[in-house]
Amino acid sequence: MNRSADPMAAASVAARSEHVAAVRADADADSTALKCALVEVRKIRAWADASEADLVTRLDGLVSFPEAAIAESTKCSLGQANKTRERAGILAGSPALAAALDHGEVTSGHVDAVTRSLKRLDADQRDEFLDRADNLAHVAAAGTTDQFAKRLDHEVKRIRRDDGESRLARQKRATRLSTWTDGDGMWNLRGIFDPELALKMSATIETTVAAVFAEHTPEFCPDDPVEKNKFLAAHALARIVHGSAGGARAGRPEYVAVIDADAPNEPGPVAEFAIPIELPARLVAELAQEADVTGVVVRNGVVLHAPGELDLGRTTRLASRAQRRALRALYRTCAVPGCSVGYDRCKLHHIVWWRNGGRTDLENLLPVCSKHHSKIHNDAWIVGLGPRRELTVRLPDGQIHNTGPPTRRAA
Repeated sequence: MNRSADPMAAASVAARSEHVAAVRADADADSTALKCALVEVRKIRAWADASEADLVTRLDGLVSFPEAAIAESTKCSLGQANKTRERAGILAGSPALAAALDHGEVTSGHVDAVTRSLKRLDADQRDEFLDRADNLAHVAAAGTTDQFAKRLDHEVKRIRRDDGESRLARQKRATRLSTWTDGDGMWNLRGIFDPELALKMSATIETTVAAVFAEHTPEFCPDDPVEKNKFLAAHALARIVHGSAGGARAGRPEYVAVIDADAPNEPGPVAEFAIPIELPARLVAELAQEADVTGVVVRNGVVLHAPGELDLGRTTRLASRAQRRALRALYRTCAVPGCSVGYDRCKLHHIVWWRNGGRTDLENLLPVCSKHHSKIHNDAWIVGLGPRRELTVRLPDGQIHNTGPPTRRAA
């Protein structure tokens, strides 16, 4: 966008703010007055979001780590900062939509709907979609975010039909599975599958439900028929995966028991599972009876003990299972300061790059998320490790970020 500030727009925002303040101060304001004030709040918020996007776009070209700068300035998370950058990018390529947001005719929710739809298309289809979305700014102004999202969905389908690719082929390319741990500690799965794969999976789950739960149901099964079906399907899927899992002993869970020699007062080893979940100590102890448990001892950023060969030299570029376990004991997230992407979603980066003669040894490996891995390889970020894994990140603009040895308490 990079538009000059409009004095008239600023004056309008000030007038709207005064109107909202007056309605809030009026204890006898009727429903009409309250609804009008809400409209003014919407327009003020839209102008603020447009201003934020404009500032973020300009900041993006001045700093090497814009997400961190945004997060620090707005006191938000890095994930929220990245979402703000995405919104700014959409507005930079959609002048009509940007103007509509600036004037309070649409909301940031309308812009975010464009972002979500854009991700469903291939790179060579996105410019056409952005042009169509920008031409629909008047449609966005006339409807809710849900209504606009449905119209965008229609445009996505039109573009996909126009590219000549068969529907099933598109669906197969779009098949995905994602996992995350929510705020309540529940591990979540979300998958989208093409119809051919979905039929096979659905039939297997239904067959398992019928065969395993015909005469009895698991503990805590709800009585409501709909919720019961969902509950049994989840347990059926868990049984299917559990029965076909590989590893040291098929079907057995595995976790790393981390003993931090710097924290002798802790009640016992910390259990690190292959996915980011937390269990009460009692359940961890019970699980140990039927799990493959690996002990790792760490102190002040150094692995004192871990099973398996931790230094592979130039024999292989890929880190081994033993190396990943050892690093899991040190890091819970991406090693870059402020990044909260979990260890299970990180790649192991060679500090001295493999193509430059780097070795696949523990002291040369660092867990970084895919975004920061790309920054290191493509955007001239330089990372280094001290003897106790003290991390130094040098950015192209001269900034230097330092951390001490990784600690579980800091994580």
